[in-house]
Amino acid sequence: MNIINKLTIRHLKENKRRTLVTIIGVIISVAMITAVATLGVSFLNLTVRENIAQNGEWHVKYKDVNKEQLKAIEKDHETEKIMLSKDVGYAYLPDSENDSKPYLFIKKYDTTAFKQFPIEVSEGRLPHAENEVVISNEIEKNAKVKYEIGDKLTLDIGTRVSNNQEEGLDQSYGLTIDENGVAEDLKIQSTETFTIVGKIKRPKWEPSWAPGYTIISYIDKSVVSNDEKVDAVVDVKKVKRSLFKHAEELAKQHNINIETISYNTELLRFYGVTKNENLFTTLFTLLGIIMLVIIVGSVALIYNAFAISVSERSRHLGMLSSVGATKKQKRNSVFFEGFIIGAISIPLGLLSGIGGMMVTFAFINAYLHDALNTSVNLEVIVTPASIMVACIVSVVTIFISTFYPAKRASKVSAIDAIRQTQDVKLTQKAVKTSKFVRRLFGIEAEIGLKNLKRNKRRYQATVFSLVISIVLFLAVSFFTDNIKKSLELAQGDVSYDIQVHGSGISIEELRPLRNIDYVTDSTLLNEVNVNAMIDVKMASKEVRDFVKEDNSSLKDGKYPYYATIHALDTDSFQEYANRIGADRDILENVDQPSAIVIEKTSYEDPETGKIIVSKTIFSEVGQMLDLVTMDYEGNGNQEFLNMVKIAGLTDQVPMGVQTASVGGIDLIVTQKTLDKLIGTNKQLKSEVQPYLYMNSSDPIGTQKVLDDALSSNMYAYNVYERRQEQEQMVLLLSVFTYGFITLISLISIANIFNTISTSIALRKREFAMLRSVGMTPKGFNKMINYESIFYGMKALTYGIPISGIIMYLMYLGLRQTFEYGFAIPWMSVAFVIVIMFIIVGLSMLYSIQKIKKENIIDGLKQESI
Repeated sequence: MNIINKLTIRHLKENKRRTLVTIIGVIISVAMITAVATLGVSFLNLTVRENIAQNGEWHVKYKDVNKEQLKAIEKDHETEKIMLSKDVGYAYLPDSENDSKPYLFIKKYDTTAFKQFPIEVSEGRLPHAENEVVISNEIEKNAKVKYEIGDKLTLDIGTRVSNNQEEGLDQSYGLTIDENGVAEDLKIQSTETFTIVGKIKRPKWEPSWAPGYTIISYIDKSVVSNDEKVDAVVDVKKVKRSLFKHAEELAKQHNINIETISYNTELLRFYGVTKNENLFTTLFTLLGIIMLVIIVGSVALIYNAFAISVSERSRHLGMLSSVGATKKQKRNSVFFEGFIIGAISIPLGLLSGIGGMMVTFAFINAYLHDALNTSVNLEVIVTPASIMVACIVSVVTIFISTFYPAKRASKVSAIDAIRQTQDVKLTQKAVKTSKFVRRLFGIEAEIGLKNLKRNKRRYQATVFSLVISIVLFLAVSFFTDNIKKSLELAQGDVSYDIQVHGSGISIEELRPLRNIDYVTDSTLLNEVNVNAMIDVKMASKEVRDFVKEDNSSLKDGKYPYYATIHALDTDSFQEYANRIGADRDILENVDQPSAIVIEKTSYEDPETGKIIVSKTIFSEVGQMLDLVTMDYEGNGNQEFLNMVKIAGLTDQVPMGVQTASVGGIDLIVTQKTLDKLIGTNKQLKSEVQPYLYMNSSDPIGTQKVLDDALSSNMYAYNVYERRQEQEQMVLLLSVFTYGFITLISLISIANIFNTISTSIALRKREFAMLRSVGMTPKGFNKMINYESIFYGMKALTYGIPISGIIMYLMYLGLRQTFEYGFAIPWMSVAFVIVIMFIIVGLSMLYSIQKIKKENIIDGLKQESI
């Protein structure tokens, strides 16, 4: 080790506090990068494991393949495992007491599929032969049909066909119902006999609204022929983006219909693999921006420590120069200091980041398990790639942080260093302040501002640190809020657990069901469809674009919107009107029918795959809409109904209301207003459909009570599981979101405290001088308070505009997949303004309290910290 390096180590030891502050700063930076990488990998791993627990582990499905095609898929170099599956069809369930679930749905799996898909045997065993079957426990619990192990089932199996001859209805389609009741039948194709060998819990991948109870039989690969086709479900060796192209090429080579290929898109998305190029671009754009912000924050944190170090070491570097040290040696002295700091800090930072995540996950796992009802826990996943990324980013960050201070150190001359003129170069212009400051705030404010100007480098370093903290917080807050919003848009809008409706019933027949067991919230409403004639100037952008190409639908300059009128029950309507701030007196006045208009909707563009949030109407409160009957034939035969006044515009949707698509509009009214609007029109009165929407503390328990309470012409759809999946994802993302924001906030606070406390500590001599010439404690406090205000104002002046630019860049990234208006998070901005002044004030107060205890003479003699 050369003499320069030995002197550098000695200097680090002599200035223990500054060295410790620098090490802590680097540890915090490395811990932040490590924690972010670990948090991201762990969160994705959780979503992957949760999805596999719900839907099984598979990636590609080739539907209806024969024996030769099956062999080709099995021999493919990308195939890890192959599972056989076959949807045999539906059969009537005799004596079922659940009118909305009248079928058995027969499915077949091979041995591998039984292992890969989440099937839980509650009694007996899995089938080993094609004439054996396991049945769902729900058949007895829900349909009240009891079977025992060993019983024989002879079933007439067929496909579902609706009254309008629509075929191919599977479990994702609920029972087809119209005003006359069930509107579908079975087209019988075969008869089979099975022996029940076991019972299973209801498969998690069976939709709660599915019309058939799942029973599973066995399929033997050896009996598959070129005539009997099966579904080949593949688990690939390595999940990568090329699997989509590879699957299509494999299909072409072996005459497999490409249209029958499907992918486990949700699971693949959690692996970071998607066929949607826009979504892929969005993900990497957002991750790139947020990682860049974090790296810049880390550079700022470490750079400040080294910049202050070089400033404080200027005399030491000048002494080296006076005894013959070259520019290269002085520069390498700073690089060597960075190496020593990094060698100590990076391992500790890695351990701190990972340890912090372990403590955090241990704390929230119990809550997650109860709140999400999940079978998996958050686990700290540390991959070689995440550690390598954290190390590389940290090393590069330290190098960037030391480069300019090292370059500056190499230029320190012996005379300048001994005179200490590098950091403080005073001219009249440099420290000139406005007379306005002194007149408004006093001499203390003027001295405080002059101090900042005189110590320009430290002032800029502190402001830069504050700006980075503001940008970090606002950027991450915007990022997580918009990712959460995007997830909610992608998941859809299901705000209820159970829907009840029927044919030929009135809303009064549904009213008693609101009081059954476990119901926590409910809404009764009547719905009817009409047309609303909307002036083209008020129409949505999509409608205006359509009219430019084809204006044949226009009538007197107005476009016929599909309008759904939703009449809420009295209690629900009053609660909803109060929530959005609408005038209830106007809305309840039936002499002038009024409605609340839902002015926003979301839909997926079939061409681009984007999820677009759009305004349904450009209107103002007080404008009138003409309502007419629906023109089903398109021949212009419509009857004028009434005029309705827009009494409120909102994007908040009542429970159960599904927003209209493009060219549609939703009107929320009272029941009396609906009666007034449709008047004496008998056709419309017959088309009014009553619905009951409920939330429940125990949706399964409520469903059981409903099964006994519903009449034969009522039907209940339990969408609890679909909603639960949506809420699980939103809550998981919220944990990630607020954990991320908390982490960034703590890092920002530590950054500010580190920078300000170090800067104040280096100004001991300056403060001692002010006190020695007669500045009182009160005046000293006022000076420090004004300095805090100047710091905060300067930081906000730069920080908020820069944050706005970064937020807009993130928004542009999101627009690749989700299209909605850019909105500044004003609450976060207000929060950061208040917190900024609080943190700066506390940091200054904390640092000054120590300096106040110092003796003036000792302070004047102070040269290092």
